[in-house]
Amino acid sequence: MNVNGIGTTGYPAWQGARKAQQNAAGKSFADQVNNVAGKKGHTVYMKTDDMLYSGGNGTGLSFYIKYAECSTEDDPTVIAKGVDENGDEFEQTIHINKINPRSATIVEMRALEAYTGVEKQNGFSSLPMGTGNMGLNDRRDFMDMFKNAISDMKLLSQKKAAAYYQYSMQAYWDFMSRK
Repeated sequence: MNVNGIGTTGYPAWQGARKAQQNAAGKSFADQVNNVAGKKGHTVYMKTDDMLYSGGNGTGLSFYIKYAECSTEDDPTVIAKGVDENGDEFEQTIHINKINPRSATIVEMRALEAYTGVEKQNGFSSLPMGTGNMGLNDRRDFMDMFKNAISDMKLLSQKKAAAYYQYSMQAYWDFMSRK
């Protein structure tokens, strides 16, 4: 069938482009999507009594934190185990006193959050917004993130949220000043 000089074969033109792509790639679009989706499973660790933290973020990073057997009062040490944003397993030993909130990973900050006992408001994190897209090895200046979150909450007239982030930030400033 021809319509204004354009031949059709029973499906819209965009499907024709997709069919050509399918044949070139050797897989249907649905197969390609399912292949990608199948690789990106999420692991969730349920918190047990011996864990300081269990959770993750939107990237697929999921982990738990426990005190290491070698942990002492002078050198508090934790072990973080989990899967990174690519689904690869990891294990890290973290010396709490070596964490610098001005250049820390999300795993380090979760360890510090648990160690310092920063109160979590209504079960939410004491960490500022913006950690949901961090990968295992991404480093950020959390103190600047706190300042930005406080500024944003004040701008939005969210006084309680601003005060909570101020309280949390102060806990991490206190930690840094004790080192």
